[in-house]
Amino acid sequence: MAMKVNDAIIDQLLSDTPTAEELFGKGGLVAQLTKQLIDRSLEAEITHHLGYEKHAIEGNNTGNSRNGSTSKMVKTSASELSVSIPRDREGEFEPQLIKPHQRRFTGFDEVVLSLYGKGMTVRDIQAHVEETYGSTVSKDLISTITDGILDEVKTWRNRPLDAVYPIMYIDGFVAKCRVDKQVSNRTVYVVYGINLEGHKDVLGLYVEATEGAKYWLSVLTELKNRGMQDVFILCADGLKGLPEAVEAAFPRTIFQTCIVHKVRSSLKYVSYKEKKAVANDLKKIYQAQTLELAELALDEFESVWGERFAAIVRSWRNDWALIIPFFDYSLEIRRVIYTTNIIESLNRTLRKAVKVRGHFPTEDALMKVLYLAIKGVSKKWTMPVRNWGLALNEFTIRFGDRVPEF
Repeated sequence: MAMKVNDAIIDQLLSDTPTAEELFGKGGLVAQLTKQLIDRSLEAEITHHLGYEKHAIEGNNTGNSRNGSTSKMVKTSASELSVSIPRDREGEFEPQLIKPHQRRFTGFDEVVLSLYGKGMTVRDIQAHVEETYGSTVSKDLISTITDGILDEVKTWRNRPLDAVYPIMYIDGFVAKCRVDKQVSNRTVYVVYGINLEGHKDVLGLYVEATEGAKYWLSVLTELKNRGMQDVFILCADGLKGLPEAVEAAFPRTIFQTCIVHKVRSSLKYVSYKEKKAVANDLKKIYQAQTLELAELALDEFESVWGERFAAIVRSWRNDWALIIPFFDYSLEIRRVIYTTNIIESLNRTLRKAVKVRGHFPTEDALMKVLYLAIKGVSKKWTMPVRNWGLALNEFTIRFGDRVPEF
C-alpha cells in the first residue's frame, strides 16, 4: 500500500510558492527530497545492520561501527543524484536500496524502455534524458538496459497458450532491418487472438523475409506445440500459402478473408475525394443482413463503380468464396470478425514504432521495440470485446463439444 504524505508537510514545503523550475528542475526541491530520502533510508539500513543508532553509547565495544560514507552517482527516473553510501569498519554492510555496483534505480530503466518501445533511437533517448532530467546516459548503458529484456522476450514468445481460441488473426507489415551487412525489408507477422473470455492477446511475433505454405505450417505447428489445440475462425488476408497450411494444421478451422484488409487494399485504387463514398458502398456488402443481400450489394457496387474501379470488383468477385464464410453467423460474431478496432489499434502502434526508427541494426533490436510496444498497448486490453457473451453463446451452439467448459 502506498504511503500517504501528510498535507501539512506539503504545505510547509510549498510555503514560499516555488516556481516549476525550483520544484522539478535540476537540483530542485523534488531532487533534493529524493536525495535526502535515499540518504535517510541508507542510514536506517546501516543502523539496522549494526543494531544501534548513530552516536549511541550502545555501539561502544561492539566490534563493528560506522566508518564514514562513500559518494555515489545514481540515476533515478527523474534525475541523477549524488548519494552517500554508509560504510562499516568490518566491510560487512551491503545496502539493499542501492546494491553494490548499482548505478540506477528500476524506475530509470522503465523510462528508457518506455522511450525505446515508442521507437526512439539511442541518440533520441540520450537527448531526451539529458534535456528532461539533466542526466547524461551512455549508449552502452541504454543498450545494456534494452538488451536486458531479450530473455523476457524469449520467454514471452515461447509461453504456453490456451487450448482453444474462437477467433485468431494473422497480419503482417514491413520493417527495414540490417541483415548480412545490408538493410533489407523483413515482414513482421503478428498472430493475435480472442480467447474464450473474450480478451485480446498477441500469441506470436515472427520476422521473416518470405512466406509460403511450408513457412506457415511451421508457424502453426509452433503454436500447437505451445498448447493451442483448436481455432474456430482464422482471419487473415493476402498471405501466400496460409489457407493450405491452416487446412493441414487445423483442418476444422474456417478460413476467413480479413474484411479490414480487403477494404483497405480496395481503397488504394480510389482518390481521396471518393474514398468515403466507395468505402460506404463496400460497407453495404459486408454489413448486409444475409448472403443474398450481400450479393445484390456487390452487383449494385459494380453498376455504380465497375467502370471506373474494375480492379476492385474483380478482386472481390475472385475472393468471394473466402469473403463470405462469416455470413453463416449472426451479426454479433460478424462484427467481432471484421471490426477494425481489434486489428488497427495494435497495428497503428507497431507501425508507428517501426516508422520512427527507420531501420534496425539487428532483428533483436526490431524484436525489442515490437515487444515493448505490444507490452504497452496491451495494458489497455482489460475488457472483453463488445457483445462477446452473445458471440460465445453462438459459438457454443455451432461448435458443440469443441467449446470446453471453463
